[in-house]
Amino acid sequence: MAKSYEELTFVDDFMFGKVMEDKELCRDLLECLLGQPVGELQEVQSERQLRYTADGKPIRLDVYTRDKEHVYDTEMQNLNHHAPQELELPKRSRFYQSMMDADFLQKGHSYRELLEGRVLFLCTFDPFGKGYAKYTYESRCRENPEWVLADGTEKIFFNCTCEIEEVAEELKALYEYIQTGKECSVLTKRLEAAVGKARLNEKWRSEYMKELLHDDDIKYFARKEGREEGREEGREEGREEGREEGREEGREIGIQNLIEVLKELGMDYSMTEKKLCEKYSLSDAEAQRVMKKYW
Repeated sequence: MAKSYEELTFVDDFMFGKVMEDKELCRDLLECLLGQPVGELQEVQSERQLRYTADGKPIRLDVYTRDKEHVYDTEMQNLNHHAPQELELPKRSRFYQSMMDADFLQKGHSYRELLEGRVLFLCTFDPFGKGYAKYTYESRCRENPEWVLADGTEKIFFNCTCEIEEVAEELKALYEYIQTGKECSVLTKRLEAAVGKARLNEKWRSEYMKELLHDDDIKYFARKEGREEGREEGREEGREEGREEGREEGREIGIQNLIEVLKELGMDYSMTEKKLCEKYSLSDAEAQRVMKKYW
């Protein structure tokens, strides 16, 4: 069941993106996460769409921003009733980084001018199950791990459920706010104030309601077409076997239609697979089969 606009909190994708449109607040959050100064942000875009897939469909990033030397993609990541491994976070981080690089190059820059890229996942769960406060990945030489490739990319996964004592004070307060909503620092109080202000923004409320209606329409028409195909096939067969085949075929068509619609809207492979599992209660094997067949 989708939340009403008034129920949205900082950890919900839509609210997270809107709150982060405030450049100063976004910069302060990045500094808290990274534990180091961040340059003046030149732009902050929530739900930024990048259109460099083979079929030209858009890829949407939660919060896309940059300063003079770095480009950042910050993602708020919830489990949404899935196991962490089903979210494919490592491959998604690779994909998002490649999209940011492509976006920069498409603007006429040389690869030598590529900004340092950081993909950040703020996870409301432990993404790798090892208990670390955060997991930082960069390219290193396998033969000598002290040698860093220095390709300018870094992927960081923040575990907001870690043992809080192991975290720096500012980050500790942020983790607690994400987990419980409790405001324990200047930053978290500012974040909560921004959430409260956002709830009064009628334009954003309208955007959110349109997104919900759009999602409902996708689900409704995909199911409707699948059911109609199933009933028609069942009538033509005129026997229980035919009706069962019709229902199965109708379900398959509904799945195919949902994949095509979500792909058209720019949803990536892993998120589309996740949506299928939610809507049709598919097993991992079933989801992989239909994605391979219809994607």
